[in-house]
Amino acid sequence: MMGHMPSEETRTTKAPNVSHPPRVPGPRGSAPSDFQKAAAPVGDTSRAWATRLVVVGIVLSALNLRPAITSLGALLEEVRDGLGMSGGVAGLLTSVPPLCFAVFGVMAPRLARRFGPGAVVCAGMAAIAAGLLIRPYAGGTAGFLAASALALMGIAVSNVLMPVIVKRWFPDRVGSMTGLYSMALALGTASAAAVTVPVTEALGGSWRSGLAVWAVLAATAVLPWIPLVRDRGTGSSAAPRAAAEPSREEAPAAIRITRSRTAWALAVFFGLQATAAYITMGWMAQIFRDAGVPAGTAGLLLAVTMVMGVPLAFVIPRVATRLPHQGPIVLVLGVCGLAGYAGLYFAPAGGSWAWAVLLGVANCAFPLALTMVGMRARTGPGVAQLSAFAQSTGYLISIPGPLLVGVLYQSSGGWGLPIALMAALMVPQMVVGVLAGRNRTVEDEAAR
Repeated sequence: MMGHMPSEETRTTKAPNVSHPPRVPGPRGSAPSDFQKAAAPVGDTSRAWATRLVVVGIVLSALNLRPAITSLGALLEEVRDGLGMSGGVAGLLTSVPPLCFAVFGVMAPRLARRFGPGAVVCAGMAAIAAGLLIRPYAGGTAGFLAASALALMGIAVSNVLMPVIVKRWFPDRVGSMTGLYSMALALGTASAAAVTVPVTEALGGSWRSGLAVWAVLAATAVLPWIPLVRDRGTGSSAAPRAAAEPSREEAPAAIRITRSRTAWALAVFFGLQATAAYITMGWMAQIFRDAGVPAGTAGLLLAVTMVMGVPLAFVIPRVATRLPHQGPIVLVLGVCGLAGYAGLYFAPAGGSWAWAVLLGVANCAFPLALTMVGMRARTGPGVAQLSAFAQSTGYLISIPGPLLVGVLYQSSGGWGLPIALMAALMVPQMVVGVLAGRNRTVEDEAAR
């Protein structure tokens, strides 16, 4: 992507001209037939409605990719008491999401090749709805964990396939659509954390009802994908022809993704930013409380950090797709993170609002990583493989971080060492982010 280009196309893809009606075969050089002329408005209308459904489906799906986690965090104490969970099992619950994302996310490209991305996301939303509805009433800790795993499996495959759907349906709007998706994801994350407790109280105070109510939102997200299930290319028979029928450049042959240095850099970048995000969500409020900040204010500070992702998740991908190298954005986000950690170390209570804002900006490395997934692969199958590899490997990398912070905090009796670890991890995140931001594609690197 060069600076003189008027749109936000990436350099790694060519947008299909979706404004033209489907071509009907005829004699070479002949004028359009009456059938072609009559079919044009019908084709345009069907594609327009299919595109609207995809946009609605993307937004609703993104809203459902985190409430299963953050709603549980809001009621974790009540769940522990209700099910008689030990502290170790409750701690396992906080590590299950990235583990499931890593394990089940690997399956997404193969499922998408067989059934189509739209069908797999539709099934993923149904799995989320079923898991969220079943787990409060499963009858014990084992059932609760199994139903949670079902919901997380649906989240995992949808995580991987969202960049694929954006790339194939909106190849000339990767930045804006990734921003919309990331903004909806951040909104769903923050909303579930903020309203689960009030909703639970409004429903009579039962934690089971407070968790199960989120199944309604997931069930709603199934609906827009149902008409898009039948097509194996993008999930819609009305999809742009260039997407529904891949060209030779988009042949579904698998590439050797592990041969690509960019794929490895992006996977490590994804893992380190996920580590920082999980540490922030799990421990930042406690850091403020231990510094003397009231509990209510500490929760509000965490909410500020999470809400920062809503507007920035829309802006950052749009800016990223206009740059030939995303390294400068990586460095800006990293510097904000280092400044936030320095503030937590030296004056956690005195500048708490500033540190919350800075760390909220730093956490926007997530939408940037998703955008780079769409930019670092030239073909639809390439995006699917890169998304699965980067997210699965990245979530595996992120698992030890929050646990290690807890161990350091308990062993040292303070937050000095944990905060030093957080700041130290930001340095390699910046390095691999700069490497992942270079203008190249995994297909070319794997071929070499």
